[in-house]
Amino acid sequence: MKFSCEKSLLLTAVNTASRAASPKSDITALEGLLIEADAGITISGYDLKTGIRTSFPADVTEPGKLVLDARLFGDIIRKLPDDVVTVESKDGVMTKIACAMSEFNILGTPAANYPELPTVDHQHSLRIKEGLLKAMISQTNFAVSTNEARPIHTGELFETDGETLTMVAVDGYRLALRREKLETAAEPCSFVVPGTALAEIERIAGDGEDAVVITLGTKHVLFEIGTTLVISRRLEGEFLNYKSSIPHDGKFVVKASRRAVIEAVERVSLIISDKQKSPVRCTFGENALSMCTSTPLGKAYDECEVVGDGSGLEIGFNNKYVLDALKAAPADEVFMQLSTGVAPCVVIPADGSRNFLYMILPVRLRVNEG
Repeated sequence: MKFSCEKSLLLTAVNTASRAASPKSDITALEGLLIEADAGITISGYDLKTGIRTSFPADVTEPGKLVLDARLFGDIIRKLPDDVVTVESKDGVMTKIACAMSEFNILGTPAANYPELPTVDHQHSLRIKEGLLKAMISQTNFAVSTNEARPIHTGELFETDGETLTMVAVDGYRLALRREKLETAAEPCSFVVPGTALAEIERIAGDGEDAVVITLGTKHVLFEIGTTLVISRRLEGEFLNYKSSIPHDGKFVVKASRRAVIEAVERVSLIISDKQKSPVRCTFGENALSMCTSTPLGKAYDECEVVGDGSGLEIGFNNKYVLDALKAAPADEVFMQLSTGVAPCVVIPADGSRNFLYMILPVRLRVNEG
């Protein structure tokens, strides 16, 4: 195998594929990247759960393939000067990497030792703009569970009725939902994608208008993002029935500036830390939301204007959950729907678009808290 290409192209591909390479595995080849030279260059990373394959043009003088350690190969390419890089292997193992006056000779692994990435048998497919998918993941993936006791909730639900795509994440304390109209009609379907795979897709995807094609198979799902393919296993199990879990209306509804509430919560959170935890006590009054908290470090109080009357309802929240939801919300103003001090708070857009929804479960307050 022998090929030459610009360093920037090779580095981008190596960085992208390395996201799926296993940092430590009983199968040594999985700690590496599969490099295939043919009409162009294809680089693959795979950890038996998620696979990433990306391609780019190069001057290939000798076709071939081999596996190089992902960390070492990536470190070498990053440190090379900005020039043309030549990669050459005569036996599919010992590999020379040269650029300007720099030269490395490193051991590789035969490509035959690298497990094949799974193929996705086409069942359904849908298309969505790259930038929109990236935003939807960013605005929901923070609520994916990290508790392996319920593996299905370590992923996000993708659900389409043919015209609209809904993405839902839940971790037992909060729920994040994003909904967008599809430009191209798709067959109704639903599936769950691991949050870890979606985090990589968010990093790979750009903010452009190009379409990402999502292909659903029996056990895997494929995301085609330009010249990059991300293949992930599907999570199996019964996902939360989110439609019946969300309160449809609240006894109290107030309209608030998203930024104003964020800033107030951030201020009272200054005395909250991982060691000094305490809920934020929120009191919804007439056109005012006051909040306070108390930890061994001291006490904090703040308030912001809202539109509406919560009749003095007191409710406690984990400050991080409130901040995560409001920072992700794609709207300047939101409605906060509440019923009692022990019922969930539902955050929806104030413009009536219904394209996002966040549900936050309250924290029980003790009498002397706050």
